[in-house]
Amino acid sequence: MKSATMGDLVHRLYEYRKGVRQLFMMTMTAQEATEVATRLRTESIEHHAQPVSPKKVNVFFGRKACVQLVRHMVTKPLCRLTPEEDFILGTLLGYDREQQCLRFLSMTKAGRGMAGGQAARA
Repeated sequence: MKSATMGDLVHRLYEYRKGVRQLFMMTMTAQEATEVATRLRTESIEHHAQPVSPKKVNVFFGRKACVQLVRHMVTKPLCRLTPEEDFILGTLLGYDREQQCLRFLSMTKAGRGMAGGQAARA
């Protein structure tokens, strides 16, 4: 029987092939991540696994340049990304641009550190 994660992957691969989005992220168990990575390698799709906890893994996959950027930028837990990094990742993952702008403004107003070390002042 096919797991829910593998079923979700099949749907995301369909979206990838159709050009709906260029970067995807799925959170799953380490065992599922191994199965997903095998499938992505079989289909020659660039991917990167980032451990979240001892039991969970984020798997990013999609266009090579997008995954390379994730490898370079996402080197810490997602909750510790700067507002700029969060904005870039959210936009690449296909999230609504206006909502990403509002999220960025909210994060900077709340004082969440920016790349330069200072949050924007409202």
